[in-house]
Amino acid sequence: MQVTPMVWFITIAVTILFFIYEFFAHVRKPHEPSIAESARWSAFYIGLALLFGVGIGTVSGWTFGGEYFAGYLTEKALSIDNLFVFLIVMAGFAVPKKYQQKVLMIGIIIALILRGGFIAIGAALIENFSWVFYIFGALLLVLAYRQAFSSHEANPANGKFMTLVRRVLPVTDEYHQDKLTVRQGGKRFVTPMLLTIVAIGFVDLIFAVDSIPAIYGLTNEAYIVFTANAFALMGLRQLFFLIGGLLERLVYLAQGLAVILGFIGVKLVFHALHVNELPFVNGGEPLLWVPEIPIWFSLLFIAATIVVATVASLLKTRGDEDDRGLVHGEPVVTADPHDRDENSGVDEKTMSTADTFR
Repeated sequence: MQVTPMVWFITIAVTILFFIYEFFAHVRKPHEPSIAESARWSAFYIGLALLFGVGIGTVSGWTFGGEYFAGYLTEKALSIDNLFVFLIVMAGFAVPKKYQQKVLMIGIIIALILRGGFIAIGAALIENFSWVFYIFGALLLVLAYRQAFSSHEANPANGKFMTLVRRVLPVTDEYHQDKLTVRQGGKRFVTPMLLTIVAIGFVDLIFAVDSIPAIYGLTNEAYIVFTANAFALMGLRQLFFLIGGLLERLVYLAQGLAVILGFIGVKLVFHALHVNELPFVNGGEPLLWVPEIPIWFSLLFIAATIVVATVASLLKTRGDEDDRGLVHGEPVVTADPHDRDENSGVDEKTMSTADTFR
């Protein structure tokens, strides 16, 4: 796939312009997006991503088009998994809903910058050291195992990294609109808003460790890796508000992602064996009898896994809700909606928990 510096420049410039537009059109004025607004923009960005994939297939061939779609599906699924942690971070810091857009926007920009660096490093390693496929494959197999048994219960807001940040930076006890810093008594303090952004940026860095090796298991083209990541992150902010309640029902998403990461890990190991240059493996000669998994099979496998995990999750949670619907033949009384904090969207228990994080 031939990608000229001009194409790279235009792609990066357009990506930056999209985020600038997002900020001034939707994020600059604090507000909680409506379901309709979130649905429209989510559909727009997904449609744009699919149209871009068709363009790659038409211009560069459908092998590359298939690699893009497989990479986009994988990155989108991993990005949705990120939303679980974002929800925990938002609740941990009790971020008012009208300010959550700004936190997500900055967090997504940080994620794209970090992933851009990882993409460049990965491309250089793959071009010069074929044995890196062994490392990527082994890493994904380990991450797949951890993903399968992850519970998303650990709160990054109370982790060691954030504890260190609090020791270094003086922090106010309350939010000051959407300001990141504020001056009090002649001294500059950071607000919980800034801490939330730092926490999400740190989470993005951790998630890039499995995101980039995963997509390099599907394509060696750095351009496809970058654009698939960019489109997966575009619209993630709107998706957060659109499916926030649905996230709690995707109980098998972690297991589905574990299957995908494990599959890509095996694919990477197979490819490493097929292009082997390590002297202690088959005398440094490639193992040509090892099968190369075709991209069309990868695309179908990833799509099918996502569908199965989603459907199974919805059926499981629907069954659980039906079981809880009646207790000894009597309806379960739900909590009074007025018990919830109107600004933050998190209940009093979460608010009291958040206070312990500060």
